[in-house]
Amino acid sequence: MNRTTAPRLRTLLLLLLAVTGALLAGASPASAHAALTGSDPAQGVVAGTAPSQVSLTFSETVAMGDDSVRVLDPQGKPVQTGSPANVSGTTYAVKLKSGLAKGTYTVTYQVVSADSHPVAGAFTFSVGAPSRTVVTGTAPAAGGGVVGGLYAFGRYVSYAGFIVLAGGAAFVLACWRRGAGVRAVQRLVVGGWIALTAATLWLLLLRGSYTTTGKFADVFDLDLLGQVLQTKTGAALVSRLLLLAAAALFVAVLFGTYTRREDAVEKRDLTFGLAVGGVVVAAGLATSWAMAEHASTGLQPGLAMPVDVVHLLAVAAWLGGLTALLTALYRAPAEHPVEAAAVRRFSRLAFGSVLALVATGVYQSWRQLGSWSAFTETRYGQLLLAKIALVGVLVGIAGLSRRWTGRLTDRSADAERARTDRVPAATTTGGGADGTAGGPTGDGSTDGTAGDPGDARRAAQLARQRAAVDAARRKRLRDADENRFGLRRSVLAEAGVALVLLAVTTALTQTEPGRTEQEAKAATSSSAGSGTSAASGALTLDMPFDTGGTDGKGVVRVDLDPARVGGNTMHVYVQRPNGRAFDVPEVKISFTLEAQKIGPLPVNPDHITTGHWSANGVQLPVAGDWKVAVTVRTSDIDQATVSKNAQIG
Repeated sequence: MNRTTAPRLRTLLLLLLAVTGALLAGASPASAHAALTGSDPAQGVVAGTAPSQVSLTFSETVAMGDDSVRVLDPQGKPVQTGSPANVSGTTYAVKLKSGLAKGTYTVTYQVVSADSHPVAGAFTFSVGAPSRTVVTGTAPAAGGGVVGGLYAFGRYVSYAGFIVLAGGAAFVLACWRRGAGVRAVQRLVVGGWIALTAATLWLLLLRGSYTTTGKFADVFDLDLLGQVLQTKTGAALVSRLLLLAAAALFVAVLFGTYTRREDAVEKRDLTFGLAVGGVVVAAGLATSWAMAEHASTGLQPGLAMPVDVVHLLAVAAWLGGLTALLTALYRAPAEHPVEAAAVRRFSRLAFGSVLALVATGVYQSWRQLGSWSAFTETRYGQLLLAKIALVGVLVGIAGLSRRWTGRLTDRSADAERARTDRVPAATTTGGGADGTAGGPTGDGSTDGTAGDPGDARRAAQLARQRAAVDAARRKRLRDADENRFGLRRSVLAEAGVALVLLAVTTALTQTEPGRTEQEAKAATSSSAGSGTSAASGALTLDMPFDTGGTDGKGVVRVDLDPARVGGNTMHVYVQRPNGRAFDVPEVKISFTLEAQKIGPLPVNPDHITTGHWSANGVQLPVAGDWKVAVTVRTSDIDQATVSKNAQIG
């Protein structure tokens, strides 16, 4: 690697780490793909008599354990009996003890959605009349914390490993078969296999803690691991490991037996066998994602899963092949540079992959969003817009690469014609280019190396020096080629955008689909509206703030509905002074009833969309003049707390 290349690659690595960290830090603790759409009793309701059971309805089927649903009395003691059971469709219920006393009860749930992601939440209801409760009302930390971050990073590494493994091998077989003997390309593909294998094992270990306690100490709990192996996700990860064993054999043959084959017929047959086997193994690896994630649930899973497999294979062929091409352009030895024909073949492969990505991406977008408004109103839609923009940028840069490829091809053709028209001047003698390399010397010896062993060593050393000088000369000539240099720069830019695109794609797989998010909002709004006929009315508070930093001014609005004792729905909107939505890093709310020394009761709302946060089941135990305090943070160090008093209840 030359001196100008190293800083660029370091910059790309830093960009990768920064984007990955930003995406992982911005993700909510529980990136659930199923949502609670209803409950009986409903959240915040005050029931006249104690219910015999609590039922929860989700947007899709979920997996439950013995303690997935807990009902706690005002003192924090569990009052459920037995394990939750599926009563109909996506509705699950747990029985309660008889003779429940009056007061406020808290329901917490922690389940796993059908597409493998943990879902956790909590809400309250009251019997007879609301009361104080020692329960915080917060949901378990499934899918969040350190374990959640490590799990998300493991997913990123697994995708990257698959792309490099499958795409790098496809580049060698379909575009540049001489690359099978290039050490840098071999290390790249083997590195992809190692990354995917290590990430798969890591995800398998983390899975139990990720979906239950969220504690790092439980990562090596064998009981949890045994439970994971009985789930759909566990089976998918184990299947991936078995397929990786077959992939190891494929890589060994590609970079071992294949490179040593000399017979043209045998090599052609082996190429065909490797191509068929590679496609089968790559499709199997892609299926291990499709069978356990988005594609396996929701609308048309029978069609969505094969579409998802094609989408993943197209991504691997394009981005993985691009990575292999970049490696070949920068790291291939001077005597075996990547040919213009190989770049041209990859250009055609990449174009076909883009067409497949567009076709499958349109279907996936329709399936996961369901409406145009979901593009801007849901986090999934916003990430999808970012992905589409990045693909557009990548295609634009790829167009520049195609232009450089065309120039390189023309230059290579001109050079080949010039070479065939030129008659070598040194072929009339029996020796080398200088007429002395292989012929006898004047004293009858052969280059003076047949006598003293010391002379033989010096001759060998001189030969190595000449070879090194010659290789350096060829490398300088190769690097001085303006067309090749332009191609290397454009491919490097493509790789940089591809790193960001991979990070956004990984974040998409961990984000609740827009269709599900909008359906859950509609169901929650309907449920809240049906139980507020006796409400005292919604409350709206506008509070200007100034954190003192750059771009630190704005207005925060708090909507509390129905603003009464018991459960409430809260929406928080942050706007700039000009009225536009303001997406600040953090918003925290607290309620304090100073007259009765209650509080502050903290509420951490969930980020919904740009400048909008919400929280359901905000429990206020008694009526009175409540102080509503809002803390707004606009940067790492700039924050301000503003407050207003309001009569609630």
